[in-house]
Amino acid sequence: MRPTPTDFQHASEAAIVGLAMLDNSHAFNELVRRRQSIVRNFMYRLSGDKTLADDLSQQVFLQAWRTIKSLQSVAAYPAWLKKVSVNIWLQHCRKSQLPIDQQGDAEVEVDLGGANPAQAIDLDAALQLLPASVRLCLVLAYQDGMSHREIAALSKLPLGTVKSHITRGGKRLRALLADYRS
Repeated sequence: MRPTPTDFQHASEAAIVGLAMLDNSHAFNELVRRRQSIVRNFMYRLSGDKTLADDLSQQVFLQAWRTIKSLQSVAAYPAWLKKVSVNIWLQHCRKSQLPIDQQGDAEVEVDLGGANPAQAIDLDAALQLLPASVRLCLVLAYQDGMSHREIAALSKLPLGTVKSHITRGGKRLRALLADYRS
């Protein structure tokens, strides 16, 4: 007897990933349910467009369903899904001919959480003024807490480029959001 969708609500993610790797569509649907808002928010931070974020998120989960059997271990699922998300974003940038590898402009702290709704909206708008690869590096560093080395490995950008994007992109964001400093 195959499990039904309601059987997964209280199951561990590892168990659900294992079943999804065995072609259980109900298990995969539960993974989508659990992770869709995370992926959608990540794509929104990068794209600044809710409709595009929804489309890219759907592409992420379609790609994940097609390739979940290649996952090396169930514990690697969150990092693997992040990699699929980054790859979908980079594919979108290439197809849309967005400048992926431009240099941004010194060391700053950037809070991608947004202290209030207006600040979060302004931050999202300011992010859209940055090149795609700079946005990617900043979101991975400050929203997801990834190290420079992790970002370089995930994005396939050189480590020096990642550091430069984060430093210069942070400086540019700081300048764009200067009104919030007072």
